[in-house]
Amino acid sequence: MDVKSAFLNGELEEEVYVCQPPGYEKKNNEEKVFKLRKALYGLRQAPRAWYSKLDRSLASLGFERSPHEHAVYKRCTGKSSLLIGVYVDDLIIIGSNHEEIKRFKRQMMEKFNMSDLGLLSYYLGIEVCQTSHGISLCQSGYASKILEKTGMADCNSCQTPMEPRLKLSKNSEDSFVDATFYRSIIGSLRYLVNTRPDIAYAIGIVSRFMEKPTSQHLAAVKQILRYIRGTLNLGCYYTRMEQGMAKLVGYSDSDLSGDVDDHRSTTGVAYFLGGNLVTWVSQKQKVVALSSCEAEYIAATTAACQGIWLNRLLADMRGQAEEEVVLKVDNKSTISLCKNPVHHDRSKHIDTRYHFIRECIENGKIAIDYVGSEEQLADILTKSLGRVKFLEMRHKIGLQTVK
Repeated sequence: MDVKSAFLNGELEEEVYVCQPPGYEKKNNEEKVFKLRKALYGLRQAPRAWYSKLDRSLASLGFERSPHEHAVYKRCTGKSSLLIGVYVDDLIIIGSNHEEIKRFKRQMMEKFNMSDLGLLSYYLGIEVCQTSHGISLCQSGYASKILEKTGMADCNSCQTPMEPRLKLSKNSEDSFVDATFYRSIIGSLRYLVNTRPDIAYAIGIVSRFMEKPTSQHLAAVKQILRYIRGTLNLGCYYTRMEQGMAKLVGYSDSDLSGDVDDHRSTTGVAYFLGGNLVTWVSQKQKVVALSSCEAEYIAATTAACQGIWLNRLLADMRGQAEEEVVLKVDNKSTISLCKNPVHHDRSKHIDTRYHFIRECIENGKIAIDYVGSEEQLADILTKSLGRVKFLEMRHKIGLQTVK
C-alpha cells in the first residue's frame, strides 16, 4: 500500500510560520504570516512528523513496533499474525490470513488516503516475482538504466566482474578521468548490490578511488558494467521450506592485506535463513591485521554483531525465544582464538571491541563451526575469483536468472 501525500498528514509539535503564498494574501493583512498546523513538503520536521503520526496510528490499531527494527510492526490476533514493513510512505504487508490483511487495509483507508497496489511486484526499484515455489528479487530494469546512462547498453559481456588477482592503487600513474562521472556510476552501482551480492566485492574495491579516479580505475568499473550486461536478469531466489523451522546460518571470511595502499584486509559476511541468502557484507577492515588468523578474527566479530541483531529480529517477528546462531569460519586458528582466551599473547594488541565475539560464544549466542575453504560461501565477498570458481560460488549462494 502507498500513502498519498504522506508528509501532509504529519502534525507539528513545534511552532512553524510561513509567508502567505503569492496570490493568496489576505487583504489588508499582507504583512502577516500563517502558523502551520500540519507539515508541508520541504520542512525539516516533515519526515519525523509523518513517522510519528504513522507510529501512533499503527499503535491505535493494535500493532507493536519492533525494538530491533523501528520500521517493522507486528500484530497478533489469535493464531494469525500480521507484519508491516514501512519505508516512508510505502507499506509492505505480510500475513498468514487473507481476511486479516483485508481488515487492516480497510482500517488504514479510514485513517489515510491510501492506494492499494495489490500483490507486491515492484518496490524501490526492486522487481519481485512471487510463485507457489518461491520468491525472486531482481533489478534488471534498474541495471538497464545504468548501462544506458553510461553508454554501455550494447557492450560485449564478460563472465566475471573483476579480473582475478587484479590490484588497484590510489597511486596509479594512468591519466585522470572525470571524477563526477566516476562517482555517479559508483553511486548507481552500489544500489544494485541490494539484489546482487556477486558484484559486492568488485564495487567495494572501485569505490575506494572516488577522490582521484584514473583510467585504470574506470576500466575496472567498465568490466563490472560488461558483466552486468551479460547478467541483467540475475537476482536472489528464495525457496519455501516444506517442513521444519528455517535456521539462521552465517559465513565469515577475510583476505589478508588486500589493499595495496594501506594493507588492510576485506571482510566478507553472508547470512542464510533456511538455505536462502538474506544479508551480505563486503567491507574493508578499519585496522591492519598482522596475520590471516587476526584478519579472520576481526571478520568473525563483524559477523557476530550482524548475526545477533538478525537473530533478535527474527525471534521478535516469530514470537519465539532466540536461538543460537551458527557461524562458519574456514580458519582453525581463528576458531581457537575465539573460544580460548588462553591465547592472550597472540591477541593482546587487537582492539578491545573485536573481543566481543568471545563473550557471545560464552553466553551461547554464537556457535562457531569450521567449514572447508571450498564450502566457504563468503569467499565471493572477499576476493576476485577465477571464472570457474566464481560461477560455482555464485550458484551456491542462490543467485538465479529470473525469467
